[in-house]
Amino acid sequence: MSRVALCYGDSNTHGTMPVASLGEMRRHPPADRWPNRLAALLAPDWEVLAEGHPGRTTLHDDPVEGAHRNGLTILPAILESHRPIDLVILKLGTNDLKPRFAVGAQDIALSVERLIRAIRATPAGPDGAAPAVLLIAPPPITESGVLAAIFAGGAAVSRDLGARLAEVAARQSVPFVDAGRHVAVSPLDGIHYDAAAHHALADAVAAAVRAAFG
Repeated sequence: MSRVALCYGDSNTHGTMPVASLGEMRRHPPADRWPNRLAALLAPDWEVLAEGHPGRTTLHDDPVEGAHRNGLTILPAILESHRPIDLVILKLGTNDLKPRFAVGAQDIALSVERLIRAIRATPAGPDGAAPAVLLIAPPPITESGVLAAIFAGGAAVSRDLGARLAEVAARQSVPFVDAGRHVAVSPLDGIHYDAAAHHALADAVAAAVRAAFG
């Protein structure tokens, strides 16, 4: 019987393509989205579920895009709807870089750490235990194109986020992938990934899952 991994993230887990104008909603084909690529790499030992929501934050109600983008608030329902889950692959933090939230890299990392604690407090794993967690640090962003103003000031903060999340992974004793070592954001909008980056990220995450969990 295969184990279940849930990829919990934002627009890049959803597969949103780089955008040239606000309001675009294009999505990479299924085979090019990193969770689906990961599923192909780990089959038949793992079933991989994609739970990516564009605009999802770690734990902030978004005053512009809606409170439903709060990743902490919605997390229990998602875990319960997919249980039993063996592994949660957690990749959030990019949307927290928006100046409307006014938080630095350390606060974003602490918010991700709170999500890890929330996952460990649930009985959503096998036999009522908690799922395991694998943490991914998103790559640094750039302030480019139509999203530059929305993420103004976020690029500098993002360059410190990988190191702060590595500290969280060490404190919580969870496997860690620094996506910035494997992929870069598209220069078109500074936030989203092209298809090649999705494939590279899936390769790196597959290697980390195999190393940590077999």
